[in-house]
Amino acid sequence: MPGTRKLGRPTAHRNSMLRGLVTYLIENGSIETTLTRAKEVRAIAEKMITLGKKNTLASRRAALAYITKEDVVKKLFDEVAPKYENRAGGYTQIYKLGPRRGDAAEMALIRFIDNEEKKDAE
Repeated sequence: MPGTRKLGRPTAHRNSMLRGLVTYLIENGSIETTLTRAKEVRAIAEKMITLGKKNTLASRRAALAYITKEDVVKKLFDEVAPKYENRAGGYTQIYKLGPRRGDAAEMALIRFIDNEEKKDAE
């Protein structure tokens, strides 16, 4: 069930970390993090894209309440969400990268799915 992992942090630190990761994901399109963090970020990022697809004032304010940068919210509503208007969900992909060198934590790359790849395959 998404949103139930504690990630070894107090609640405020965990929420702040996830807000930062979601903001960075929307800003750059992909991030490299641990697998468990990526799974948590996926759930929140997909909710943000769903808000972006609604494109109402209330949804914009809800996104601004979670995402830490205003220009990232603008990018979400103007560029990212319109790409997925005909898609019902599943806007992100998680690739496993193997263990991290220092502590052998399972690493993953989370990124947005490109619609262009789907069109070329058809």
